[in-house]
Amino acid sequence: MNQEQANTGPSVPPWSLDSLTNVGMALTETATRMPDALAVAEPQRGGRAGQRLNYHQITFGELETRSNQIALGLAKLGITPGTRLALMVPPGISFVSYVFGLFKAGVVTILIDPGMGRKNMIRCLSEAEPEGIVGVTRAQLARTLFRKHFPRCRQNILVGRGFWPGCYPGHRFDQLAGDTFQAIEQSREAEAAIIFTTGSTGPPKGVLYRHRVFLEQARQIRDYFRIPPGSVDVSGFPLFALFNAAMGTSTIFPRMDATRPAEVDPRNILDAVEQFQADQSFGSPALWNTVSKYCEEKQLNFPTIRRVLTAGAPVPPHVLERVKKIIHPEGEVYTPYGATESLPVACNSSTVVLNETASQTALGAGTCVGPRFPDIEWKVIEISDSVISTLDRARPVPPGTIGELIVKGPVVTDQYVTRTEANAEHKIVDGETFWHRMGDVGYLDENDRFWFCGRKTHRVQTGQGTLFTIPVEGVINHHPRIYRSALIGLGKPGEQEPALVVEPWPEFFPGSQDEQQELLESVRQLALQHPTTRPINKFLIRKKLPVDIRHNSKIFREQLAVWAVDRTA
Repeated sequence: MNQEQANTGPSVPPWSLDSLTNVGMALTETATRMPDALAVAEPQRGGRAGQRLNYHQITFGELETRSNQIALGLAKLGITPGTRLALMVPPGISFVSYVFGLFKAGVVTILIDPGMGRKNMIRCLSEAEPEGIVGVTRAQLARTLFRKHFPRCRQNILVGRGFWPGCYPGHRFDQLAGDTFQAIEQSREAEAAIIFTTGSTGPPKGVLYRHRVFLEQARQIRDYFRIPPGSVDVSGFPLFALFNAAMGTSTIFPRMDATRPAEVDPRNILDAVEQFQADQSFGSPALWNTVSKYCEEKQLNFPTIRRVLTAGAPVPPHVLERVKKIIHPEGEVYTPYGATESLPVACNSSTVVLNETASQTALGAGTCVGPRFPDIEWKVIEISDSVISTLDRARPVPPGTIGELIVKGPVVTDQYVTRTEANAEHKIVDGETFWHRMGDVGYLDENDRFWFCGRKTHRVQTGQGTLFTIPVEGVINHHPRIYRSALIGLGKPGEQEPALVVEPWPEFFPGSQDEQQELLESVRQLALQHPTTRPINKFLIRKKLPVDIRHNSKIFREQLAVWAVDRTA
C-alpha cells in the first residue's frame, strides 16, 4: 500500500499519547504545542446554495479554554466522575467543546445518532440510563415529552442561549476561569463514553468506550496514515473530529445533514476544502459517490486533498476511481475497515483495489478490506450462531475458506452496556484476555488480507448450500445500469430461497413495466454467467434500498426481506 503523504502542516512533531490517562488530555497536549492553530470551523447561518460560506472558527488554545470551562462548570454543579450524561448537540464547535469538557470532567458521555429516528433514539437513551441530558433546546424538549423514559435525568444542561425549565444554562460556563482547570486523572481503563452501533443487523447496542480505546484509536490512525500535526480535515462524519483534536488536525464541518450524507450538496464540500486548503477528508461511500459524480460532471477537483478516508460499508470501485481522479495526483483514497466495537481493524487503498482486487470482486470473490493494522490480531473460525465461551471452542479454518472473523487488540472494546446479552454472543475468553466476534464472514488470503463476504446474519442458507451477500452483490453491481444490489433470503434458514433486489442508477431506472422486465432479465443473464450467483431465480427492482443513518451505505436487508415477501408470493 502506498502511504506516502505530504506534510503540509507546521514543523511540529507528533507527540506521544501513550502516557495520557484521560482522552481530554490529548486536547491539552495539542493546545500546548500549537495554541494558535485552527481547531474547528463551522458554517454560519445564512447564505444561499452554491455561495461561498462564512465560518465560525476557534483555535486549539481557545478550544482548550472552552472545554476547561465546561469541565469546571460540571464539577461546580456537583457532577462527579462516572456520571452518565447524554450529549445531544449538532456537529460544530459546541459539540467538540462539550465532548472534551465532559471527558476532562470524567463524565461517561452517551453519544447518540439523532438521525436513527425518534423511536430508536428514545429507546437507546432510555437503555443507557443517563443521569442528565446535555443538549440544545430540541433535546430538552424531547426529554420533557418523554420524561417517563428518563427517570434518572436530574443533571440537565441547556447548550446555547435561552432558558428551559429544570436546566442549567450552559452559557454561564463561559464566565469561569478555564485556565485553572486540569483534566481529572483517571485510569486509562476508566469509562469514557457509550456509543451505539448502527443497528443494521438488529437493535442498536451501547458499546462501552474506555479512555484507553480512544487514545489507542487516535494513535493508530495518526501513525498508520502518517497524519502530521497541522493537517486540515473536512469531516463528513462528526465523531472523527474527536480524533482530529487529539492528533493536532483542524476539523472543518461542512454544511450538510450528518444523518443524510448521501444528500450532501457537493458545492459545500468544495467550498470547505477550497477555503481552508484542506489536505484530508473523511466521509461515507455514499457521500463520496454524490460528490465525485458532481465533480466529474462539472469537471471540478480537490487539488489540495492528499488523503481521503471512506468507511462504513464496502466502497464500490467506481467510487474509488472517481475520487482518485479528483484529488491531488499523489493523493490516495483509503478504506479502513472495522466496527463500532473495534476500529480500526484493517485498511486497503484505492491503488490496490483498482489495480488488483476489484477485478476479483466482480467475479464473486468478495471485497478485500486489506491487511490488518499492526496492533491487531485476527483469526477466521468456523461460522457458528451459538455462544463460543472460550477460544479452545473456536475452530480455525484454513486460508481461502469462508468463516467468521474474530479480532483482538488495544482498540477492541470489551463490553456492551445495553443489550448486555450480546456480551456472551460476541466475546470469546482467552485466558485473561478476550477476542471479539465481528459478526462478519469472509476469508484470509495467502497474504493475510481479509476478504469481506458480508454479515453473518445476512447469509442465505438454502437447501443446497449457503450464499454470502457481498460476493453475490459484487457480481451484480458490475452491471452497468445497477448502482447497488442486495441479496436476501426468503423463508427459514436451511430452506431459504435466495432473492436479489437491485437499485438501478437513477438515470437508468425503467419507466415502464416492460422496461423493468427487460432490465431484470439482463441482470438474470449476468447472474447465470457466474457460479456464485447462478442459484438465484428471483429478481426484484426498487428505486432506493433502505440504508443506515450513520453512513447511508449499510443496507437494511431485514426490511427488504419483509418487503419482498409480498412481491414474490
